[in-house]
Amino acid sequence: MNSVPAYPDFAPLSLEMAREMSPFLVKLPDGISEYSFAGFYLFRERYQYRATIINGLLAISGTRRGKRFFITPCCGTGRKTIDELFRSHDFWKLISPAFLRQNREWMAEAGYEPQEDRDNYDYLYLRTELATLSGKKFHKKKNHVNAFELSYPDHSLKPLNLETRADALAVLESWVSHEENPDDTDYLAAKEALALLDQFEMTGQVLYVDGTPVAWTLAETVADGRIAAVHFEKAKVEYRGVYQYINYAFANSLPESVEFVNREQDLGDEGMRQAKMTYRPAGFVEKYRMERP
Repeated sequence: MNSVPAYPDFAPLSLEMAREMSPFLVKLPDGISEYSFAGFYLFRERYQYRATIINGLLAISGTRRGKRFFITPCCGTGRKTIDELFRSHDFWKLISPAFLRQNREWMAEAGYEPQEDRDNYDYLYLRTELATLSGKKFHKKKNHVNAFELSYPDHSLKPLNLETRADALAVLESWVSHEENPDDTDYLAAKEALALLDQFEMTGQVLYVDGTPVAWTLAETVADGRIAAVHFEKAKVEYRGVYQYINYAFANSLPESVEFVNREQDLGDEGMRQAKMTYRPAGFVEKYRMERP
């Protein structure tokens, strides 16, 4: 029995849907950070995600700031399907370059012209650069890493797994205590990711100083293992250089088969954009959106 209903019915995301949804989410090569079952499931409450299968296409419906949107992770489709989805949605988002290439002909004939969604571009970094921080362009980042190592000589790393997730949760609670508006953060999604650690194929690390957990990161591989998408990275801000160090250490822990690290989008936040740019991205995962015609 299928857990994802046929259109026009939509159903809230459930863990049982993973088997049906995952094949649609891994077919495109772009490496969009949201395109994993965990990526959708962990943020299902924030965006009120619901899923359907329409003409053989997985469509995910969501709501944000009073507007309804839909997402079509993969693959070829036609105007009839998209027109139908637009009847009940305000816009179409997270359209990948590969999707546009596969559907270029009918979209051009229909006058469909998706626009670049720069605020949602994922930042791509070369794993080797994050793991070495060599050269002038990373001089300041390497100084932060060196400062952390000198300030906290008794530091260590452990895999983030069922044995260490309580330590990661302690860091998360410390982190959120400094946030003015926790509901506007990814706190709940991060907390659930830790609770469901054995349900998803994710990898991560926990960083300790003098035996006390001070930071953690959690990621999953996408694009056939070429890209590691970092979904969560939290730290106790009172430890100097802690974010730079966990970033550096995690890149070092990844296998050579991982070419890029995807550190997700800046959501139009200027401070976050500047911070992401200081790590000198090697490129971006482009995303497009389109308003109702």
